[in-house]
Amino acid sequence: METDLSLAVRRIRRTTIAGVALLALIAAVVSFRHMHELCLRHGEDHLAAVLIPLAVDGLIVVASMSILLANRYGSCGGLLAWSLLVVGSLASLGANVAVAEPSLIGRLIAAWPSLALIGSYELLMSQIRRSAGGRAEAQELAVISPDPPADAEADPVELQEDQEEDTVSAEPTGNGRLLQREAWRWAQQNRQADGDLPSGVAIARVFARSPRWGRLVKKAGLAGELH
Repeated sequence: METDLSLAVRRIRRTTIAGVALLALIAAVVSFRHMHELCLRHGEDHLAAVLIPLAVDGLIVVASMSILLANRYGSCGGLLAWSLLVVGSLASLGANVAVAEPSLIGRLIAAWPSLALIGSYELLMSQIRRSAGGRAEAQELAVISPDPPADAEADPVELQEDQEEDTVSAEPTGNGRLLQREAWRWAQQNRQADGDLPSGVAIARVFARSPRWGRLVKKAGLAGELH
């Protein structure tokens, strides 16, 4: 049974997602109208005036989804994705301001939907990063505690896999060792924004292995066994 805290976190996240989705819809409609008008003012035909706003909003969506996927794998998203997100957001914001009434209040009103969307999206990303970090930390702490005694009714195949993974860091040669070194190099090249290494779970996901394997690779790498 889920705890009250877990249920509360789920409800908060769902509410945030719903809010971001609503703001995205509002910002998309407002930005589309403003960019469409701006394109027509500057000599673009009707088709181009329709496609250009879609290209700007599409760039924002693709960059955002790329960053979200990277966050789920323990990475910050990379320079390209963040650069494209910033460029798309500035283009949308600039178009909104360009067609506004030439006054401070008019420009603030026109820019508000885009500003609200950018801010709320970053809040949602912060929630997702904290949640992913908490799950990874809990799984890492679980490895520190002693393993429970083997169940007499446990699947022999699962027990054999666990025994093989327990000895993965002791294998000196072979394809398994090469894959471990490759995973450790990937972990070093994809540090999080604060400089920490990806979790063992994130390492395992990238290489399609079990979370236990990823944790053992990280442990062996930190111990200097994967040079």
